[in-house]
Amino acid sequence: MALDPPTVTMLSGALLQSVEFGGVPLSRNLILVAGSATIVVLIILSAFFSSSEIAMFSLPAHRAEALVEDGVPGAQTLKELKADPHRLLVTILVGNNLVNIAMSSIATGLLALIGLSQGEAVAVATFGITAVVLLFGESAPKSYAVENTESWALTIGRPLKLAEKVLLPLILLFDYLTRMVNKVTGGRSAIETSYVTREEIQDIIETGEREGVLDEEEREMLQRTLRFNDTIAKEVMTPRLDMTAVSKEDTIEEALETCIHSGHARVPVYEGSLDNVIGVVHIRDLVRDLNYGEAIPEDMVLEDLIEPTLHVPESKNVDDLLTEMRAERLHMVIVIDEFGTTEGLVTMEDLTEEIVGEILEGEEEEPIDYIGDDTVMVKGEVNIEEVNEALDLELPEGEEFETIAGFIFNRAGRLVEEGEVITYDGVEIRVEQVENTRIMKARVVRRDPDDDGEGGGDEEQSNPEEVSTD
Repeated sequence: MALDPPTVTMLSGALLQSVEFGGVPLSRNLILVAGSATIVVLIILSAFFSSSEIAMFSLPAHRAEALVEDGVPGAQTLKELKADPHRLLVTILVGNNLVNIAMSSIATGLLALIGLSQGEAVAVATFGITAVVLLFGESAPKSYAVENTESWALTIGRPLKLAEKVLLPLILLFDYLTRMVNKVTGGRSAIETSYVTREEIQDIIETGEREGVLDEEEREMLQRTLRFNDTIAKEVMTPRLDMTAVSKEDTIEEALETCIHSGHARVPVYEGSLDNVIGVVHIRDLVRDLNYGEAIPEDMVLEDLIEPTLHVPESKNVDDLLTEMRAERLHMVIVIDEFGTTEGLVTMEDLTEEIVGEILEGEEEEPIDYIGDDTVMVKGEVNIEEVNEALDLELPEGEEFETIAGFIFNRAGRLVEEGEVITYDGVEIRVEQVENTRIMKARVVRRDPDDDGEGGGDEEQSNPEEVSTD
């Protein structure tokens, strides 16, 4: 039997007024109230997951360790979560997306129930839920988490662990899928990245000095510590030309005299030539055996007092070298090149100076002498990086040189004499002292770019004592 239009309208109204759930009739008002309450709960969950991401990833791992050691409640759970940051991030993302999608779907259904068309319900739900989530599910909770990182991380640790267990199947699935996508796209194998970089630490150190938390010496020491791991043996060694060594055939008296005249407590011992260093001898052993030894002076030979040493490549990282020297209890090692030729030596003092700064003795001159705000006098052996830092310059380093003397030779393309001037990118370098063919001192001046009117190119100017390499 066909139904007339009024009857259809009456039945539609009845369906909207009463819906059965499990055989129990539910009124439309009850559905609206239950749906609204569900949305409120979902907003709270959205706020929970959003604030969890900020709190968990802003808290340093070392701080979590400290909280565990102090026995703070919830710290152990916090440490377990941070032990696998990839799993933690996937848990938060899965939970947050499920909550937000469910919120939007429920809102669309409720709006349709009160009489809006399908298009209108979708539009209102999309913009309305987006506004609510941004305000109460993202902005406000994340701001709170930033201000209360540690306390909030401890608070949400256990609930987050529970969410991980509840959502475990989905977490495992998306964890696997994200790793596969990363392999295909060539991205990182893990979603999470370090929240602190070396550059950020550098900025923190400089900010600390500006704010008065660190003084200049503390700032310089911290920056040298950061650079230490990127330094190689060739950059800190005493070069071959400056090495003082004794022959295996020398007498103890001759070796002792060499130590006294050089001012060194230890000197390398070579056999045949300096390219065959067989060990190191200490002035303490020379004096003790010469004056208090059991054998008569004629029977004592230098070979009996030689201590072993290491031969390391010039590309050896000084961080690893320091660890090795401490383990072997060595105070001096020999640096060699790829052909086994002796290039120089590195002492424990050299490595220490890379962190604490130059340790001067007696009348020893400063490696960098500040003459003015824009002028310094530097030794030829000073590293280019130190000169750049002293005057805020950008002189380049090359594969074949690291010192200011090497830079001058590279730019000039020949041996230089005292008084010659090298110009490069607004920097004027004057050779002040030369011994034989070796540059001992140079004056580096930072010029105003507007005052640098020299022509470019690696060519000699009309003045035979000036070379421009802009």
